[in-house]
Amino acid sequence: MDHAPYVLVFLCISIQGLLSENNSTSTESVHFRLVGGASRCHGDLEMKQKDGNWKPVEGLYWYRKLGNRVCAELNCGSAVSVRDRNTGSERDNWWIRSDCDESELRDCFRSESFVFSSLELNCSDSVRLVHGSSVCSGRLEVHSPQSRSWSSVCEGHLDLPGAQVVCRELGCGAPGLLQGALSGAAEAPVVQTFQCEGHESALLDCGSSGAQTCSSGTAVDLTCTDPDDVRLVGGASRCNGTVQIKHHGEWRDVEYFDYSGPWTLKAADVICRRLDCGSAVSGRRSDSSDPSYLFGSGWHISPTCLLSTSALMDCVRTDTSYSFSTLSLTCSDSVRLVHGSSLCSGRLEVRSNQSWSSVCEEDLDLNDAQVVCRELGCGAPGLLKGALYGEGEAPVWTSELQCEGHESAVLDCRRSSSAGKTCSPGTAAGLTCSDPGGVRLVGQPSRCAGTLEIQHLGQWRPVIDPRRDWDLKSGSAVCQYLDCGSAVSVNNTQDSAHRRVWSVSVPCVKLTSGLRDCVELSGSYMFSSGVDVVCSDLLPQPNISLSDGVFEVYQQGFRLLTGSDFTITCSVQPQYPGGSFQLISDTKEPLNLTLPAVNHSAHFLLSAVGHTHQRDYTCVYHVDVYNHSFSSSQSPALYLTVGDSSDRQSGAHRPGSAHMCSLPLLLLLLLLLLL
Repeated sequence: MDHAPYVLVFLCISIQGLLSENNSTSTESVHFRLVGGASRCHGDLEMKQKDGNWKPVEGLYWYRKLGNRVCAELNCGSAVSVRDRNTGSERDNWWIRSDCDESELRDCFRSESFVFSSLELNCSDSVRLVHGSSVCSGRLEVHSPQSRSWSSVCEGHLDLPGAQVVCRELGCGAPGLLQGALSGAAEAPVVQTFQCEGHESALLDCGSSGAQTCSSGTAVDLTCTDPDDVRLVGGASRCNGTVQIKHHGEWRDVEYFDYSGPWTLKAADVICRRLDCGSAVSGRRSDSSDPSYLFGSGWHISPTCLLSTSALMDCVRTDTSYSFSTLSLTCSDSVRLVHGSSLCSGRLEVRSNQSWSSVCEEDLDLNDAQVVCRELGCGAPGLLKGALYGEGEAPVWTSELQCEGHESAVLDCRRSSSAGKTCSPGTAAGLTCSDPGGVRLVGQPSRCAGTLEIQHLGQWRPVIDPRRDWDLKSGSAVCQYLDCGSAVSVNNTQDSAHRRVWSVSVPCVKLTSGLRDCVELSGSYMFSSGVDVVCSDLLPQPNISLSDGVFEVYQQGFRLLTGSDFTITCSVQPQYPGGSFQLISDTKEPLNLTLPAVNHSAHFLLSAVGHTHQRDYTCVYHVDVYNHSFSSSQSPALYLTVGDSSDRQSGAHRPGSAHMCSLPLLLLLLLLLLL
């Protein structure tokens, strides 16, 4: 049974309800506290109402990164854990929106009755990591109970045993990186040196010396690893299969559907890189055939959360309900592109003997690049250049690829050994592959306006907008992809008929140059809404031509007979009715004339040609459509000089070859120019 339509309908109804203004809270009235725990930084989360009374917060839909925002507002340390705790009794609660973004936490709540659970949040009391790429990375700060303030730690005052204690206290994995000033220079004062043995449960349980200071920029920066808590099972290799994570000590499949948004390649790539498996190539929804699997047996991960963190466990949700299907992924085993603007661009690295190595630019030709792009599920190679995406720290691969171009994987190609090989600076191979799908705007006269359609899995379909979160920024990503400028309007549209549509992650679109990275991995839906986008570069470039008064024709332009009349015609490809044309010149006495467009053209008659008419003329087309005013780019320049029959003998003309034109030949040339 395909549960996707029912889940989608439930999602849309839920979101509409959650956005109800009648139940929403004011950003000025939100206050948090934790109650019933061992300290003020542990316990059940409560939020204050406008009338000053406190009410519990429902435990569904939370994840660690979201809880970390609450810990920060409480002036506690980092979020260690979040749990949905069943209270066993019905009561009024605050309910958090299922698609809440932690950057807008205060706008995410509504009041709800008949709730049977609350959020149990555990924040660290005395340590936190700030300004990092995840909850488990950043500059280390320690809380002083006496001053109630946070202080940084000098790099030289914390060793590996001390780092092990910090990572354990924060509920993170083992320390992976310990150095100074990666996450910004410290503003807080520096505290004492810690002398840990490594087995302590908290940093303040360690011995320490008196307060000290250290040189600027050397506050300790710590990265704790993710625990070994994710795997792919049931596939042909360790980099292919159903996603499982270990959460609260239990391995479970990851549910495919999530209320925050669709699973995309960019979100899935966090899992592939966590497994050291290269890049995400494809994903799919695997429906369960076991009826006992439904409702409550899978873990949920917020794919939208994964777009802004490097740690998978930051985004595991507290809820386990509505499990209809599981997430399966295919990652590249042996090749990846790093530090690019999308999954199909970056510095090339190849995995061999359990490690990743860069490839020298001189060792990668077009055939090799074709195989790399194909293995990554991308389109044809578009750009191949050294050091385009940085040099990196990976060692140089000691083999030279000799692909023929038809192979399905890089390691299927013949190779020649180059032991001890090094690349000269600036020559680590960078590669940009094209997008294998397509994007277009349809249903309007211009290719730069219309209903958004995306080609995915070989099918062109409109894009759904159930959360109404497409805006000018995400629309501009589409316009830029189409070389149509930026978005001037983005609207959700309704159609009378249901049709198959694709789902796209709008937060993802705002972060990457590759729209392929943001289309939902698997499946499409029947829906009646879509997204209409209008781009700034709506109008085509107009044409400009000349008639009457021509004396001679040049490669660079025309010579007019002194004292004659001439007509300049501005025209544009038929798209929109009406509008006007503007004729501009950079002559000695500049012209700036405007005429209404008639049949998509305008004819500007100029009399008594003189030397003030010499130089360039251009046209611009203006029209008001879609409740906006649009102007085209300038037409190609029309260059005019002025003379009489005696000028031809004296040679007084613009440099370039000139030819006296008989009237029939002149008319023929003009006809060809107009065509």
